[in-house]
Amino acid sequence: MSMLIERARYHLSAHNVRQLPPDEGSEVAFAGRSNAGKSSALNALTRQNSLARVSKTPGRTQQLVFFQITPEAHLVDLPGYGYAKVPLDLQAHWQAFIDRYFRTREALKGLVVVMDIRHPLKDYDRQMLSYAVQRGLPAHALLTKADKLSRSQQMQALQKVRKELHSAYGDSVSVQVFSGEDRTGVDEARGVIGGWLGLE
Repeated sequence: MSMLIERARYHLSAHNVRQLPPDEGSEVAFAGRSNAGKSSALNALTRQNSLARVSKTPGRTQQLVFFQITPEAHLVDLPGYGYAKVPLDLQAHWQAFIDRYFRTREALKGLVVVMDIRHPLKDYDRQMLSYAVQRGLPAHALLTKADKLSRSQQMQALQKVRKELHSAYGDSVSVQVFSGEDRTGVDEARGVIGGWLGLE
């Protein structure tokens, strides 16, 4: 399974519903604030340096970007949110597009929400988690940039977030610490994602 995810390659980008690939197979979506380390997490999970662009200007992902692992399995990079300086009409377009994607996409099997471990569970993080829970989809929170904290600080942050998530969403949202820099939690996250995608 861990080897399969390393096969991920850019497939296509969709700016509207008409550009989405056929609604078949399995896909896992990645969401996160624009400075949470989402691109770095995708690159670490796939063991590639530049699969997802790591921009010095957060918020550059302005489409749904599909990465193909197999013809039946994809990772989907959602637009970064909460930081990007974009016009209000474009923000409204993203919101409507993502809302429809979550409500209607049958291939979507789970959501990974990437949060900076030092600043977790902002309003937008909760909004994305609620999308998944309302659809009955499993969600998994990656507390990224864990290398910025000591081990004890990581565990304190993890326990606090786990308690808040359980209070809000029950057992439908799981959480772990993660670092693309030192590869903390990479195998754990791959296991979750591979299970949702049916990779063996």
